[in-house]
Amino acid sequence: MNPGIEVLLVDDSPADLDLTREGLSRSRQQFQVSAVADGAEAICFLRRQGKYAQAPEPDLILLDLNLPRKDGREVLSELKNDPQFTRIPVVIFTTSQATSDVNVAMRTARTALSVSRETFPSMRRRCNSWRISG
Repeated sequence: MNPGIEVLLVDDSPADLDLTREGLSRSRQQFQVSAVADGAEAICFLRRQGKYAQAPEPDLILLDLNLPRKDGREVLSELKNDPQFTRIPVVIFTTSQATSDVNVAMRTARTALSVSRETFPSMRRRCNSWRISG
């Protein structure tokens, strides 16, 4: 039995974490969600370091750009430059409308940019359209 797509959710806002989890739960697709609150934790999770030694390998990363300690742009750079992570799609959730943020996201392989103000129906359509095998 397929337990679902493993998702790593990287966001420091509890409200955004709840909203994203709720949106994913309304999808026809099954998602197993792990969450971390900053970019440094995300890298530790992905490298299975410290308390994340038994962390599942994500099939998808949902990443906020504006994070404490190590921001999403730095995380994207590390992911792009490490061959073990280049196959993992990254979806960026941000309220930023800055052209530089859009450019950073679009230059990164297998990345889509999304704005946090998405409604549940829009988010559900997007989640249902993903063809990711877990």
